[in-house]
Amino acid sequence: MRILLDTNALLWALTNAPRIAPVRELLLDDENEVFVSTVSWWEIAIKTRTGKLKASLPELRATAMESGFRELPLLGSHAEMLATIPRHHNDPFDHMLVAQAIAEPMRLITGDNVLSQYTPLVLHI
Repeated sequence: MRILLDTNALLWALTNAPRIAPVRELLLDDENEVFVSTVSWWEIAIKTRTGKLKASLPELRATAMESGFRELPLLGSHAEMLATIPRHHNDPFDHMLVAQAIAEPMRLITGDNVLSQYTPLVLHI
């Protein structure tokens, strides 16, 4: 299975937070490919610059790569998919992550229950 982590799920996975427990086995299974979108790195960079998040982006990226997570670049086909999805809420990062999950396709793991309205590919934890 191909898995895309929402930014919140990524942070939970990297810090081994209790919230990631329901999907920990999925993330550790060698049969699964776990991806982190450049959109999440962009969101983390913005939130650290504005003081909403205390984190080191280089350290987070290094930990993610050491964990075997793969980076998913933002592609034109993802932007094309974004143009076709409804707007259930106002988070532009979530919109693009949903579009990427649909376009690839891959399961999107998230703690945001609103994202389940977009596609059955969303796995809410």
